This record gives sequence, structure tokens and C-alpha cells, in this order.
Amino acid sequence: MGFATLLEIGLQALTRNLMRSALTVLGIVIGVAAVIATLAIGQGAREAVQAQIRTLGANVMTVMPGTVTAGGARMGMGGITTMTPEDAEAITRECSAIVAVSPSVRRGAQVVYGNQNWGTTVQGVAPAYLDIRQWPVDNGAMFTDSDVRGTAKVCVLGSKVRDQLFGTEDPVGQTIRIKDMPFKVVGVLSYKGGQGMGGDQDDVVLIPWTTAQRKLLGITHLQGINVSAASQAQVTQAQDQITQLLRQRHKIREGDNDDFFIFTQLDIASTAESTSKVMTTLLASIAAVSLLVGGIGIMNIMLVSVTERTREIGIRRALGARRRDVLVQFLVEATFLSLAGGAIGAAIGVGTAKAITNIARWPTAVQPEVVLLALGFASLVGVFFGFYPAKRAADLDVIESLRYE
Repeated sequence: MGFATLLEIGLQALTRNLMRSALTVLGIVIGVAAVIATLAIGQGAREAVQAQIRTLGANVMTVMPGTVTAGGARMGMGGITTMTPEDAEAITRECSAIVAVSPSVRRGAQVVYGNQNWGTTVQGVAPAYLDIRQWPVDNGAMFTDSDVRGTAKVCVLGSKVRDQLFGTEDPVGQTIRIKDMPFKVVGVLSYKGGQGMGGDQDDVVLIPWTTAQRKLLGITHLQGINVSAASQAQVTQAQDQITQLLRQRHKIREGDNDDFFIFTQLDIASTAESTSKVMTTLLASIAAVSLLVGGIGIMNIMLVSVTERTREIGIRRALGARRRDVLVQFLVEATFLSLAGGAIGAAIGVGTAKAITNIARWPTAVQPEVVLLALGFASLVGVFFGFYPAKRAADLDVIESLRYE
């Protein structure tokens, strides 16, 4: 018997009990749709996180003080004050893999303009900070090295702070108050967007680090140093150079802990990627259970079909059909059920992913290979769970089948 004939007979058998066939494939439909939608959500979230991390700046590293053992107590990030402006100057001077350096100090503060006020982060940096972060000025200009040396009371606003204080008014040239001190607005940063780890990058006011250090905080140390490596390939080299230099400057003996942390964007991206993969895999595994449930449903309905069609099988065998023909027919029916369920499930999964993006504004990314993989897995489920009923049908005794009522 040709394959076309077997397929025709199988389709006729399935359409005779259309409702039963539809309910049988429902498990496969739900399983495939859940897998595709779940993986699309996971991939979309991963791409969104990576995009946000890239907005933090290319090849960026942040050096923070901390992790030193003192009297048996280990202090975490920011727990000590050993980092100085001279450390930043030494990194600029002696680390060949570094192209830009900016000292950093920061504090939360209420900024005021007229009858408007806004709680934000005031960050003291050097002009090179915008080069490190690849963050252009949208209006006005960045303050200068001369402003840093003179501890000038000038500032550059993030776009969110601009919107909150000035609305549609041009803030450049206006004066705001930070901790009851007047600061002249010299520029507004371009929109940057949210951070990969939460927060809003645009909710910030930049001022010269010397001004923040001496007039806002009253300290002589730094809370951090932002640096940029010459290229992504040199990030590790730059990290090693900074580590060696700071250990030498801080007189840290061999075997003792560093009194600083060095964070790189590669570390953040790697952590986010690992977390996203684990969550996506977990959710997809849970969704894949529906496929197994659907496969069991196919096996159950095919066993019922074998019992109902025992006499039909006996007649076909008596007329010359081989065991292989019966085996292939039932495998075709099981595979067709799983493929039909897979195709419907794939369409529902893709549609669900798009609906989530349009309605919930949650990023999703449907990958063609994931759809093909889900369809292939659905087919394998049909073949695997359909083989036993098919073999049972093929092994029926001809005489006993003809006598079956």
C-alpha cells in the first residue's frame, strides 16, 4: 500500500471522530504554544537587559573601595575611604590600556528651581565621564577641566531632572539650588533610558567632582573611579593593570585581600545572561511537560482506536495488508495528530508573544529555530507515543481480529 493511501485511510479514521481527535491534540497545542511563548519572553527579556547594559557605556569599568579585613571584620563595597584623587591620576598616567578616567563621588539631594523641586542623585565627575559612558550632551555643553580645578558651581542635568524642574523651558543658563547652594545649569544630557539592574540613568545631576567632594560632602577621598578601556579586548588587561597599581599604591602585601572592587560591563552582562538563561530554561521545561501530557493523550486515544478497529484491521490483513502497512498507518495517524497540534500551537504561541508585546509592553523575541524545534519535538512525541499502539495493531492475530465483535 502506498503512503498516500495509508494517509488517506488514517485521515478518514480521524475525521470519523473529529471531536475526540481535537481533544487529543489539545495537549500538544498547549505544550507547543507554551514553549514558544515562554522562550520568546525569555529571549526578549535577555535582549532588553543586554541593550540596557550597553547603554551604560562600552568597555566601562568601575573601581570601588571596600573588602578589607580590619580587626577580623570584613567591610563591603564603600566601607573604607582609602581611594584618593591621586589614585585616579596614577591610573591615567600609568595604565596603558586605559583611555579615560573620571573620579566619582555622589549623594542623594533635593534640587530646587523656583517653586519646583525634585529628589535625585547628584554625582561629582570629571568631563571625561561623558566619554566613558558615551553620553552626548543634548543641549548646552559639559563643564570643563577648569571648572573642576576651580570647584565651580556648575551642573549638567539628566533629561528626567530637566523635565521635572523645567518642563518645556530651556534650563541652560538658569540657576538651581542644591543643598541651599546655587548651581548654574550649563547643559542637559541626551536621553539614556533605564539601567539593566534597575533605576533611571536620566535621573541625575552631574557636577565637578571637586565641588561635590568639598562643598557637598566635605570629604577628601573618592567613592569610586570610572574608567574606560581602549577596547573590549583590553578590558581584562586594563583590570589587571589597575589591580597591580592600586595594590602597590595601597601597600597591600602578597596574599592579603584587595581593598577595592573592580566591576566591568562584561561581568554585569555575563551575570544577567546566566540568570536569564536559567529562568528561561526553567520556564520552558515546565511548559514542555504539557507536550508529554499531550503525548500520553495520543497514546491513549490510539489504543482506544486499535480496540475499536480490531475487526477492520483483521479484514485488511485478510485482504493482503502486511503488518508493516498497519504499523505505518497508525504511526501516520499519531504523527499527524501531533503535527496538527504542533502547527496550531506554534501559531498560538507566536500570536501570544506578539500580544504580550503589544498589550503588556513586555519585550519578546520569537526565534524561527525555536518554532522549528517545538514542531520537531511535537512530531517525535507523536512517533514515540504512537509506536506502541501501532505495534499492538500490527501484531493482532488475523483470525482473532475477524472474530472480534
